Amino acid sequence: MVLLHVKHSDESQFLFETTSSISIEDLTQEVTRIYNGRLKVQRICAEIESLAEHGIFLPPNMQGLTDEQIEELKLKDEWAEKCTPSGGSTFKKDEIGRRNGHAPGEKMKQVLKATVEEAKALISKKQVQANICVNMAMVKDALDQLRGAVMIVYPMGLPPYDPIRMEFEDKEDLSGTHAALEIIEEPEAQLWWAGKELKRTEQLSNYVGKNEKTKIIVKIQKKGQGAPAREPIISGEEHKQMILFYHRRQEELKKLEENDDDSFLDSEWADSHALKRHFHGVKDIKWRPK
Repeated sequence: MVLLHVKHSDESQFLFETTSSISIEDLTQEVTRIYNGRLKVQRICAEIESLAEHGIFLPPNMQGLTDEQIEELKLKDEWAEKCTPSGGSTFKKDEIGRRNGHAPGEKMKQVLKATVEEAKALISKKQVQANICVNMAMVKDALDQLRGAVMIVYPMGLPPYDPIRMEFEDKEDLSGTHAALEIIEEPEAQLWWAGKELKRTEQLSNYVGKNEKTKIIVKIQKKGQGAPAREPIISGEEHKQMILFYHRRQEELKKLEENDDDSFLDSEWADSHALKRHFHGVKDIKWRPK
């Protein structure tokens, strides 16, 4: 199997395993789905962490308003009573004004947080260092785990405008957000290797040959952004080790220069005739005129 180390810009994303016979069209679609799927998991994890701390999302017409403004406008959160977390809730005000403050109890909070950590670990960039490949099944598994945890804490479901529910139903509205800029739509996705764009009409073997033990670094980006920066000849870690070696070598040379001082030859212990004089009994004889 050909091993692809997928990067976006200079940042590692995940490892992906495929065959040399795959078409670039299919490869681009699979890599893009995993890339966007990981972003979805990360967004949901961030919102679930907020859910665990401050409860469900407020209705859009109540978000950002103070308690006085809500009372003055006679607004009411109709979903607050419907969406009570299992085991009851504790109040913790959301200073940003996005959530209603009725957070799950400690036990249910830990259920949400533990599941978030497990989902993050499944699609983490650290999987690259561990040499573990990520596929779409793992992304779906992470989403299923998150969905299950939310259902345990909120068996009645979340409000239709809650971003967690909207993400699960693929109805999220990311317009005007930084998250929207991160997403790469499949028709707009391009894969690059060794400064070359992998054309969708070709097969992967046309670029890397038919050796199934090949490992390459592939960069994903949107069309029209030009060729991404090529990989450095040495990695950041190798560069760090070279600097460290150079520094140690300089310290060693400095110590050798310090130890090159031959003034010690004037010391008594360095006198090569001291033993002979000792046996002749002429040690410490000092000559001076009478």
